[in-house]
Amino acid sequence: MARTARTHPPVRTGPSPHRWWTLAVLCLSLLIVFIGNSSLNVVLPTLSRELHASESQLQWVVAAYSLVFAGLLFTSGALGDRYGRKGALQLGLVLFLGGAGLAALSNDMWQLIACRALMGAAAAFIMPSTLSIIINVFDPHERPKAIAIWASITGAAGGFGPLVSGFLLGHFWYGSIFLINVPIIAVALVAGHFLVPTSRDPEEASLDLIGAVLSIVGVVALVYGLIEAPDKGWTSTTTLISFAVAFVVLALFMMWELRVDEPMVDMHYFKNPAFSTGTGGMILMFLSMYGVLFLLTQYLQLVHGYSPLNAAVRMLPIALVMLVVAPFTPKLSQRIGAHRVVTLGMLCVAGGFVVFTFLGLHTSYPFMLMAFIPLTFGIALTMSPMTASIMAAVPARRAGAGSAMNDASRELGAALGIAVLGSVAASKYSGQLHSVIGALPQSLRAGASKSLAGALDAANQLSGSKASTLVVGAKQAFIDGMHESAMVGVVLCVIAAILCYKFLPHSLEPKGAMKGPLQSFEDAAELGLGGTPPMFADEADDIDERHRAQVAYTGAEGAGAEE
Repeated sequence: MARTARTHPPVRTGPSPHRWWTLAVLCLSLLIVFIGNSSLNVVLPTLSRELHASESQLQWVVAAYSLVFAGLLFTSGALGDRYGRKGALQLGLVLFLGGAGLAALSNDMWQLIACRALMGAAAAFIMPSTLSIIINVFDPHERPKAIAIWASITGAAGGFGPLVSGFLLGHFWYGSIFLINVPIIAVALVAGHFLVPTSRDPEEASLDLIGAVLSIVGVVALVYGLIEAPDKGWTSTTTLISFAVAFVVLALFMMWELRVDEPMVDMHYFKNPAFSTGTGGMILMFLSMYGVLFLLTQYLQLVHGYSPLNAAVRMLPIALVMLVVAPFTPKLSQRIGAHRVVTLGMLCVAGGFVVFTFLGLHTSYPFMLMAFIPLTFGIALTMSPMTASIMAAVPARRAGAGSAMNDASRELGAALGIAVLGSVAASKYSGQLHSVIGALPQSLRAGASKSLAGALDAANQLSGSKASTLVVGAKQAFIDGMHESAMVGVVLCVIAAILCYKFLPHSLEPKGAMKGPLQSFEDAAELGLGGTPPMFADEADDIDERHRAQVAYTGAEGAGAEE
């Protein structure tokens, strides 16, 4: 096929003087994606009660977001590279604003599901744009620091969403949780207009329309199959057809990408160990992490009886550890090697999962923290080096495609984790509960055997020793299922640790390390809040050089022109 790309001379002659403020806007935009998704879990019981939502509708109000988000990632990344990453980001923010506003006014589940799908499409434009803009705004020696701060936000944001949502649900109607995003989006749009530079692929590569269609169909079919498998069964007709379509279409997608001149995702990137290992490690990490955390939220609320707000408060250390540790990873990677940092992180996560196997019916909260802290510490160590590994293998002009792969690996891992580890736990639960529900009326057996929530509902319709026996038996069966899933998570993390130690590069960037965790936390807190952009300690000797670069800077337009 003929190459139709055009080239433009680079415009930028020095680093952007506003790049740290740009990062603040990008992190603010990223908050929207994670808060918008994590906050929904808290409102599900309320939707069931006030909108009379069925189990299927509750599943799809969550799944619609993930399905559309995952399906559009590659296409949105390519569109940002081709037509402008700032425009893609702002389009995503406007779409998210519209979806959140309509969701707040929804009074029927089908309306809410449609709004969630729109928000998923918006997130698909927001998330890849933030990372690809970072790659094009920051020079190579500063990127590890910027990516570390970006990664700390992705990890911490999910912890604050349920906390705010739990508070709002205690004082307002269910639609109020969607309005959390409105002031954030407003600030991000206005600040982004002035502080986010315009960047795009300087060669203006033609859009791969066939690749776009194939990627959307293939990824949607795969994620749909993963969503439906736990409920309808891994060997059901619907699940098998979904996986078959995904396999065929994604195979066609890979063959097409290998022969087209300007592929949406260059398959040759996978020959680079940094790219392939980073992608594989990210999938395994999110698979184990989301699978176990999905069960942990149920453990806190259904086994211990915490309210959504109280459960969110008890999981807040996850966000705080992420904020402190993640920005510190560049220094550690420089000192001992990126592959060792990621390996250490994976083993910490595995250690946290081992502690999960000791959680019981009456476990104290301090003991739970012994699982939370190493788990979160490990996640914080792995996120930014693996992200930097993926992005280092991709040319700056195709940063959108690299960012889409990074985001897609996270989304695929999360979907796999909930589907696979959720199925492991459900199988253990139903098998162990069989002897407990034998004496129950037939009308109560199906609901009790399906989930812990169903068993607790069935117990409410019983009295005396029968109710007590069912509650204790169901909770113990759920805990045993969680233990089994945690052990699967341990195995996956150890496998990922071995692969990353062997194949991940030792050094991703030669410079740009932070000096310590306290300073990194202060810098992260200062970012966009302290009145001045943060000054990193290792940059003190370069102030004069930076000043000259700022004077030479000719404008933000064309920020992505350098490869």
